[in-house]
Amino acid sequence: MADRKRKRPVKADSDSEEASSSKGALAFKKRLKPDEQILNSITELRAAQKEKPQSLSLSDLNLGIACREVVDLESTSVRLAIEHTILSIAASILAGNGFSYQVPSRNNSNQLYVPELDRIVLKDKSSSRQFVNLSTVRKATITTRILQLVHQLSIKQIHVTKRDLFYTDVKLFQDQSQSDSILDDVSCMLGCTRSSLNVVASEKGVVVGRLIFSDNGDRIDCTRMGVGGKAIPPNIDRVSDMESDAHFILLVEKDAAFMRLAEDRFYNRFPCVIVTAKGQPDVATRLFLKKMKVELKLPVLALVDSDPYGLKILSVYMCGSKNMSYDSSNLTTPDIKWLGIRPTDLDKYKIPEQCRLPMTEQDVKTGKDLLEEEFVKKNPGWVEELGIMVKSRQKAEIQALSSFGFQYLSEVYLPLKIQQKDWL
Repeated sequence: MADRKRKRPVKADSDSEEASSSKGALAFKKRLKPDEQILNSITELRAAQKEKPQSLSLSDLNLGIACREVVDLESTSVRLAIEHTILSIAASILAGNGFSYQVPSRNNSNQLYVPELDRIVLKDKSSSRQFVNLSTVRKATITTRILQLVHQLSIKQIHVTKRDLFYTDVKLFQDQSQSDSILDDVSCMLGCTRSSLNVVASEKGVVVGRLIFSDNGDRIDCTRMGVGGKAIPPNIDRVSDMESDAHFILLVEKDAAFMRLAEDRFYNRFPCVIVTAKGQPDVATRLFLKKMKVELKLPVLALVDSDPYGLKILSVYMCGSKNMSYDSSNLTTPDIKWLGIRPTDLDKYKIPEQCRLPMTEQDVKTGKDLLEEEFVKKNPGWVEELGIMVKSRQKAEIQALSSFGFQYLSEVYLPLKIQQKDWL
C-alpha cells in the first residue's frame, strides 16, 4: 500500500507535465492567422528573390589567387579532352619523362571560402600522380581505367551509375569510395562537371508539391505523386520546362518530416515545393534545387535537425562541400533561410526535456568547428544559435515536435514560423 502511495505523485507529475505541454501547444495554435495572411509574410521575401541581381561569378572577382572551376561539356568535348590527355602522356613517355598525371589537389589546404560568392572554391594547386612511384602507382592505374570507361560512355552516349562503374573492375577498385574519389579527380582534371562524364548517382532525393516539369519528355505533376513524392532524376539534363505557382521552396533534411508534410498536403494550404535528399545531400538533389531556385525565382526555407550535422547539411546546400568545391558554382544555392529547428526553438516552443537529446563530445567538437568556419562567422544569427547549442549541450530532431501531436509540424510549427518571418 505504501508502495502505491509513493508511485502516485510520480504519475501526477507526469500528467501535469503532459497537460502543460498540451496547453503550450494550444497557446501557439491560437496565435495563428488565416492561411492567406500567413502567406503574406513571405511576399517580401519572394519580391526580394525576383529583384535580386544576377549573382557574381569567379571571373568577376580579382582574388589575386588562381582558382579552378569546371563547366558542362558535351560528350564529344569530353571524349576529345580524354584523348588529348592520353596523347600528352604518350608524348611524355616517348620523350623519356615518364607516365604521370597532373591532378588538381582537393585537400582542405587547397580550398578557399569566397565571401563575395558565399561558397567554397578550389585553388589551382596540383600534384603529380606518377606510374613509376610506389605511393601513386595504384591511383595512376585507377585514373587510367576511369578515363577509359568514361571515354566509352562518351562514345556510346549512355549514362551509368557510380555503382555500375565500380562493378566494371571490382578487383582494381576494391571499394566504391576509391572509384568515386578518382571519378571526381578525373572530372576536375578534364575541367568538366561530373554529370558531363555520364556517370550519375542512384536516385535518392524526392520532390512533391506545386511543381510541374518535363522529365525526358514526360510531363510530371508533383501534386499527384502521393506521400513518397517524385524521385529527382539522377541526370539533371532530363529536367526542363519547370512551372510552379508556389510561394516558396521548403527544403527538408529528413524523409520522415517530408512524408508527414506530403501526407498532410501541406503544399495545398501553403503553396510550396517540398524537397528532401533524405539526409546528406546528393549531387542530383543539389542540382535540382539550384535549377528550381534560378528558374522559378523562389525563396528557399530549410527545415533541419537542431544539431551540428543538420547545419553541416544545410551548409553543403548553401556553400558547397569541400570534396566537390571545383563544381561549387553549379551545386550551391546561396541565401537559403534557416527556418528551423533552431536551438532557441527548444525553449520557445517548450519542447519537453525527454525529447531533447544530450550532445556527445563529438557533437560539441563539430559545433565548435562550425563556429570557426568563415561562412558561419559572417552570419551573426548562426553564431548565436550555434553558441546556444554548444553551451546547452542539447540537440533535438524535427520529430521532437511530434510530442505535441503528429500534425503539429504542418498545422502549427511551420505556419507560425512563416507568419512570424522567423528565419535566419
